Amino acid sequence: MQLVTVYSTKNCPYCRIAKAFLDSHDVKYAGIDVGEDIEAAKKMIAISGQRGVPVITVGDEVIIGFDSQRLNELFGEVKFGEQYDVLIVGAGPAGLTAGMYCARKMLKTVIISENIGGQALESWTIENYMGYRVVTGEDLIRKFEEQVRSLNIRIDLDGVSDISRDGDGFAIKTITGATYKATCIILAQGNRAKKLGVEGEERYLGRGLSICSTCDGPLYRGKKVVVVGGGNSALQTAVEMSGVASTVSLIVRSSIRADEVYINLLKSKPNITVHMPAEIIALHGDQFLTGITVKDGQGIKQTISMDGIFVEIGWQPNTDMVKELVNLNDRGEVSIDLDCHTNAAGIFAAGDVTSVKSKQIIIAAGEGAKAALEAHDYIMRNKKLK
Repeated sequence: MQLVTVYSTKNCPYCRIAKAFLDSHDVKYAGIDVGEDIEAAKKMIAISGQRGVPVITVGDEVIIGFDSQRLNELFGEVKFGEQYDVLIVGAGPAGLTAGMYCARKMLKTVIISENIGGQALESWTIENYMGYRVVTGEDLIRKFEEQVRSLNIRIDLDGVSDISRDGDGFAIKTITGATYKATCIILAQGNRAKKLGVEGEERYLGRGLSICSTCDGPLYRGKKVVVVGGGNSALQTAVEMSGVASTVSLIVRSSIRADEVYINLLKSKPNITVHMPAEIIALHGDQFLTGITVKDGQGIKQTISMDGIFVEIGWQPNTDMVKELVNLNDRGEVSIDLDCHTNAAGIFAAGDVTSVKSKQIIIAAGEGAKAALEAHDYIMRNKKLK
């Protein structure tokens, strides 16, 4: 067995998922916290060219991020044609709650997702989920996951690449080549982060540009950082990073659209500078990002030297794989009715991937429960007709 090393930070949810994957496949590894060990962080950056976690080395191979496809190729077991009552796409609050309700209805269920927790996993603090005064996204999702794993539900860390009709049910393919069959589908794959749309963005991802501040924030201790966005997530990230970085520049394109509690916290942090209205028009650097050019509302340009950018400009739905299967609205979200039905019989949807207006963890969880109950009714009706 080749030596496996996982470079991680303490609060990185994707690092935890990577370790959980290795544990579940009985892979022994050495774990190194690069948020606490500066020299180890330098070594990780040198071998990977990345200022982001997780980084996993398997012998001489370097794996960037939680690459479920590659890890499955190395350590997983490809599954072919297993039959389920319900296949759930996504393991965020909606998908995990749907799984729990399916289990309570004694439905054979599998959840397929590239990560566990989705967008909620990256929240520094959550203050509006009932039962918790304050909880981190990682801790809340861990509670969700613990409850689901205590039931007879399978969670496969993989990505769904195709869903098609197969007689009275569905055939599903994944990015690792696994196949499944299911009587019905619950779509709960959530959203993915929006991009800046600036030239060179892909080049600097993990090299100074990050979309997960809870993962990569500790690597910028004492450095100058930029946060982009004007919503709750952006202000929360700016406030949290103000306690880690030496300075924080908040770039807001139009206006701040955040809750009053975050606006007040922002005002209390003397090392945060707000640029508003302003937008990033250029990225600068060689191997790593070292600066940006911003343009204000009068068209005046300014170059800001910095060490890293955290992008918090919103999300877009993960619906590319189902756009020919179900109806989408003008925002690319899955259109559903009040009971989580799509236009396609046997396909239900819940959470942030849907047309439901409010994108909140507690709402996503409730919609997941509704979708599961509707899936159960669908299966029971079909059994009676046979």
